[in-house]
Amino acid sequence: MNKTAQKSNGAAAVDHRPNEHEAHEIGRGVHGDPFAVLGSRPAQGGSIVRVFRPGAETAAVIDRSGKVLGELERFGPAGFHSGFVPGLKGGDAYRLRYGHGSDHWEEEDVYRFGTLLGEQDVHLLNEGNHYRLYEKLGAHPTKMEGVAGTAFAVLAPSARRVSVVGNFNSWDGRRHVMRKRHECGVWELFIPAIGKGEGDKYELLGPNGSIMPLKADPVGFLQEAAPSTASVVEGLVEHDWQDGDFQKHGADWQDREKPISIYEIHLGSWRRGDENSFLDYDALAEQLVPYVKDMGFTHVEFLPVSEHPFYGSWGYQPIGLFAPTSRYGSPAAFARLVDALHQAGIGVLLDWVPGHFPTDIHGLGQFDGTALYEHPDPRRGFHKDWDTLIYNYGRPEIDNYLVANGLYWLDRFHIDGLRVDAVASMLYLDYSREHGEWEPNIHGGRENLEAMAFLKDTNERVGEYYPKATTHAEESTAFPDVSKPTFAGGLGFHFKWNMGWMHDTLEFMSKEPVHRRYHHHQMTFGMVYAYSENFVLPLSHDEVVYGKGSLLGKMPGDQWQKFANLRAYFGFMWTHPGKKLLFMGGEFAQAGEWNHDRSLDWHLLESPEHKGVQRLVRDLNTMYREIPALHQLDCDPAGFEWVDTSNVEQSVIAYLRKDRDDKPVLVVSNFTPMPRHDYRIGVPSGGKWVERLNTDAEIYGGSNVGNLGGKDAEEHSVHGRPYSVSLTLPPLATIVLVPEG
Repeated sequence: MNKTAQKSNGAAAVDHRPNEHEAHEIGRGVHGDPFAVLGSRPAQGGSIVRVFRPGAETAAVIDRSGKVLGELERFGPAGFHSGFVPGLKGGDAYRLRYGHGSDHWEEEDVYRFGTLLGEQDVHLLNEGNHYRLYEKLGAHPTKMEGVAGTAFAVLAPSARRVSVVGNFNSWDGRRHVMRKRHECGVWELFIPAIGKGEGDKYELLGPNGSIMPLKADPVGFLQEAAPSTASVVEGLVEHDWQDGDFQKHGADWQDREKPISIYEIHLGSWRRGDENSFLDYDALAEQLVPYVKDMGFTHVEFLPVSEHPFYGSWGYQPIGLFAPTSRYGSPAAFARLVDALHQAGIGVLLDWVPGHFPTDIHGLGQFDGTALYEHPDPRRGFHKDWDTLIYNYGRPEIDNYLVANGLYWLDRFHIDGLRVDAVASMLYLDYSREHGEWEPNIHGGRENLEAMAFLKDTNERVGEYYPKATTHAEESTAFPDVSKPTFAGGLGFHFKWNMGWMHDTLEFMSKEPVHRRYHHHQMTFGMVYAYSENFVLPLSHDEVVYGKGSLLGKMPGDQWQKFANLRAYFGFMWTHPGKKLLFMGGEFAQAGEWNHDRSLDWHLLESPEHKGVQRLVRDLNTMYREIPALHQLDCDPAGFEWVDTSNVEQSVIAYLRKDRDDKPVLVVSNFTPMPRHDYRIGVPSGGKWVERLNTDAEIYGGSNVGNLGGKDAEEHSVHGRPYSVSLTLPPLATIVLVPEG
């Protein structure tokens, strides 16, 4: 190796050249520790400066005024320069002036800046407890030593080299190789002059030295609009929140004794603009917020908004977990939408998908050349139903990544709760797997112990940091204690979707009335387990896709009967124990199956039948919120009492709902098209019982059969109660009666 001493500006000879092999590794982009070679390092009387800038024929070190402090000589591969700069002290700021022919330009030296992660960050990342890791990982516009730029940090412990690439360096992975923090497996780099709006990806060399496909930032806050896949420098969302009053009062609606009526929304197809274009977040704030408020829903629940490459997945195959999809605008615009909903008194739930992720090459799969995010065993790391990868919940840094992501939405976007998707697929090792396709846990069971620990950890952290927020589990099996606290042995969710109730009741409603006598139990069986969990009754998007048709389309009979059946069903649902969830379009009886590529059929509201269903849902929400008996004890058996479940032949069901003061509400459903006159129902008290709501009312599109405002109770014992009322039961209808006063 030639180590000839050189002189610069008459200074004493200083050996400034690096190991030639290392210089060529830098030039080939295979050196994993550029900070050991490039940048400045103290030497007697000054500093040695080495740079690598492809395309540069000359290089010089200059001060802030542009004065040349020292010329650097070419060495090794093209673009590599090295030299001794007299008088330059360690820590002194300097810039670089490059030349190519007659062209000259100036740049900062990225390798003169210090580390980004502090000791506390490294400690928490190592422990898997950095619940605000999004403040350090990802791309953050910032200043270092007064220089504006962007700080990049990414977890890739097994990579041999990681670079930030983009238009700013011609996507050349040799240019901005990052510093590895061996203590925690994170690579970091501050790049001057890079700011918001700059596209970027990571170029990695795997552990075998091969170049990986370019990767989007796992903690990126914005991504390019699909089909492009680069991350975009954005930083943490900045918004001047105006929802203080909601945070103080409205968030109390998260209490399970409060009314919770959720409007589930796919933002891209609720409404469309001209030429079938998306409404952006700001347009949605203008149109969606007043609509939801007018309809009386307490919450909205957005299908996943995290960036997803395939629009047809509806967001359920996300790659950019920290990035609101750019299809509808910027993160700041999404924050404005949430703020507008809060100012209208409406809570916001977000569909969250920590159960799996797609195999797109720019995503998390084999991120650093190893199974970093996914479980390495395909029996636990690959979901054959969805052709997706499953997170490795037993790896602390991945558990940390996911928990921090859930908290991020609550923190930065003021989200009020997380609906966790596909919980059953996470809980069972044999989920959708045949014999021999799964491996038992350490106890020989089928439960995924690591996933259970992750879910408990998430729910505990939500409770610790955001005690007014809630978590909702979409869990389709009888897994016990999903909505019990973790200290009581449960998973710690606040609510669980009641999938059994949904399947049973929809199946009953799809039967011709003449056959319903054989399926009567499907409307009553839900009360056998109604208080085993804190339930939400979901009529979600899953029930109006994949050939299932619309809710209206599931109803039997002619056109009038279809609408009457749906109205009766909604009346039954809104008075049944459990919180409510309805997918968009259901509130006005969307006739066709949901299509994510176009708007809901709002023109249907020109029809009185559809307008009537919409009015009914609005009135049901109002009644549900105003009458404590219909919501206060949704999750307490003291709030429900059967009156009549035995009239199988006539498909009539009657029950009482009660509040903490034992004030009752009587609900009677007639699921046949035959009106029932002088139908006697037992009630707990005398006086007049007022007909508060009748789904057969003319204003809802019904035949207007009813009880002329109410009926007086008589001392005539029926159904084991001292009083009774003689009612007219409208055809295919639910009526609600309350004691006068």
